[in-house]
Amino acid sequence: MLIQVNQDNQQFHLTNGKVSYIFHVMKNGQLGHLYYGKALRHRSDFSHLQAYDVPTAASCHVYEDDPAFSLETLRQEYPAYGNSDFREPAISVSKAGEAHVPNFTYESFRILDGKPGLEGLPATYTEEEGQAGTLQVTLKDHYLQAELTLNYTIFRDHPVIARSASLKNAGEDQLVIDRLMGASLDFPDKDFRFIHLAGTWSRERHVKERALETGIQSISSLRGASSHHHNPFLALKRPDATERSGEVFGFQFVYSSNFIMQVEVDHYDVARLTAGIHPFDFQWNLGPEQTFQTPEVVMVHSGEGLNGMSQAFHDLYREHLIPAQWRKGERPILINNWEATYFDFNEDKLVNIAKSARELGIELFVLDDGWFGKRNDDTSSLGDWHVDYDKLPNGIESLARKIKETGMQFGLWFEPEMISPNSELYREHPDWAVGFADRPHTLGRNQRVLDFSRPEIVEYLYEKMAAIIRETGLSYIKWDMNRNITEAYSSRLAPNQQGEFFHRYILGVYDLYEKLTKEFPDVLFESCAGGGGRFDPGMMYYAPQAWASDDTDAVERLKIQYGTSYAYPLYSMGSHVSAVPNHQTLRTTPLSTRANVAYFGTFGYELDPLKLTEEERTEIKEQAAFYKKHRKLVRDGQFYRLLNPFAGNETAWMIVSRDQSEALIGWYKVLATANPPKQQTLRLDGLDPSKVYQVPGLAQSFYGDELMAVGLPLPTEFNGVNRQKAERGGDFQSQVFYLQSTEVSKL
Repeated sequence: MLIQVNQDNQQFHLTNGKVSYIFHVMKNGQLGHLYYGKALRHRSDFSHLQAYDVPTAASCHVYEDDPAFSLETLRQEYPAYGNSDFREPAISVSKAGEAHVPNFTYESFRILDGKPGLEGLPATYTEEEGQAGTLQVTLKDHYLQAELTLNYTIFRDHPVIARSASLKNAGEDQLVIDRLMGASLDFPDKDFRFIHLAGTWSRERHVKERALETGIQSISSLRGASSHHHNPFLALKRPDATERSGEVFGFQFVYSSNFIMQVEVDHYDVARLTAGIHPFDFQWNLGPEQTFQTPEVVMVHSGEGLNGMSQAFHDLYREHLIPAQWRKGERPILINNWEATYFDFNEDKLVNIAKSARELGIELFVLDDGWFGKRNDDTSSLGDWHVDYDKLPNGIESLARKIKETGMQFGLWFEPEMISPNSELYREHPDWAVGFADRPHTLGRNQRVLDFSRPEIVEYLYEKMAAIIRETGLSYIKWDMNRNITEAYSSRLAPNQQGEFFHRYILGVYDLYEKLTKEFPDVLFESCAGGGGRFDPGMMYYAPQAWASDDTDAVERLKIQYGTSYAYPLYSMGSHVSAVPNHQTLRTTPLSTRANVAYFGTFGYELDPLKLTEEERTEIKEQAAFYKKHRKLVRDGQFYRLLNPFAGNETAWMIVSRDQSEALIGWYKVLATANPPKQQTLRLDGLDPSKVYQVPGLAQSFYGDELMAVGLPLPTEFNGVNRQKAERGGDFQSQVFYLQSTEVSKL
């Protein structure tokens, strides 16, 4: 049983042998938190896991005759502010025009097999009986006549619990929600390091770490997107935890708009984590019989360090988040024309690029920005989703057909959420743009944002995009979003509904994705937002891969892809080889190093194959063949981080097959060092200690325990005097090794 209930003392225990989550009904009817962590044996009473009989100084208490029962000092499941708890709450709701301190008390529970979907929202899912169990606990505020349901799903095969909440107005008065978190969790101490992923355009998801201290530490976005700047992920690790050992708690918010994830440490060192829709500028009007559903929070517990946490996220998302048809579907090697042509192209140029790319073993041609309206630069035509006949006089269908005749698949770039002031659509519907009609507005990349909170706009975009998909028979869409939302105002929402705008907007985005993916399940969607500005699990539910960053420089991608791997599987990362000097950094790196980084993701190219030398063409043919040979391992294998680019000059990672019979290792050194050690090794992870492994091209074989304890010998490095023996040297070095177990039983 995944969910056990002690009826006599109203205790709930979710456990699968990997993790336990325990809470109960306190004597005031509210829910108290007892334990979250390593799996515990079930017992008839867990009350001892929280002390209720120890009063503290200067605490307000609920009962006159019980000074120890203070919500200020008790760990809770879904706290409200104002009834002796002074910390930030999970919920704030009242009747319209009235003040109220929420008081939700226990009513009932039910247990479901599997996991119900969340209406209108992306979420993890199950497909077979027994894959998960869900506990729904309902509480009620009798003054508000409001029902709060807390959802807890525990997955059978993963150390994962997914949480969300819904609030139903069961009365006759309108309610106003000011704050409704997806989850709240009180830890008994603050002895953690706070890890999150931060950055900006072209250097997204860099790993940041700091100690928890008294006060509030938070990450958030108010941009209308999860953002380049803070990913909706955080981890709390014990100070002694490493990549391979120690306790780590990981959290992800399955949402693509404004969010907050924070930890508040109080005066008794209790650490309260909350995650949900950002309450700033959020307010939801809830009419009678209406329900508001929060997005979900995915919680991972690892007793095997940060790598264990990451592998749990990776496995969960591969099996229970991305669209089912892409779990085992091979992602094609693609070439995108953007850096080859920008806006300057015609049909012949594109077809010639496709033909040349096909000769190299590339499988998918993607036409990026500039094929529609009168789009010769970024100042016009967004919203005019019809072909530019000046560039493509035979139409988009003709181009698609000719591309496919080369043996390539065909894909297109869209930016459906945007509108150019210089466009036919804007001249016809200026009120479709987000913002005030009679006040100044800001531009980003010379464009404004379409009001996706309006269903008629979503339907308009659906009709336009669906018609092009049908016309071209395309197999891939790159969905871009190149600016964030400012002047957040909808002309169709009432003044008291403007606080609903951001959430209604992203629900509109999800709705368009839902319509398109349902009708065209075989089209591969790749999400993009100026690169990695909306790389989140909410998007992954519809688009199983995301453009990790507009920055394709191999050196910068080491940190970007390393940080992204904390929460996202490799096969979700769009990672390509681009031309040099790199268009974002002007850095020139070897073609081999660019490929050696890009292999660890969804492989592709951003360059003009017509400008390659014969030597480069030969090398790219070999790269494409190598990736095709190993992409199933990249898709399905277990990922291990070995050397941290934020801690030194070298980076390393590896993928190991589930049966430990093969592995792919990437090693990278950014800058050369003078007179390095004459013998260097790289310690590996995840191998079978008793198996013998062979590296093609090396005469020596190795036991798995030797490779993990001593390391894999690296090729000899130039040290100033060994030029004849040196196998590598200089800046931007890299090596990719393939290991395969052999039949040899002894060495």
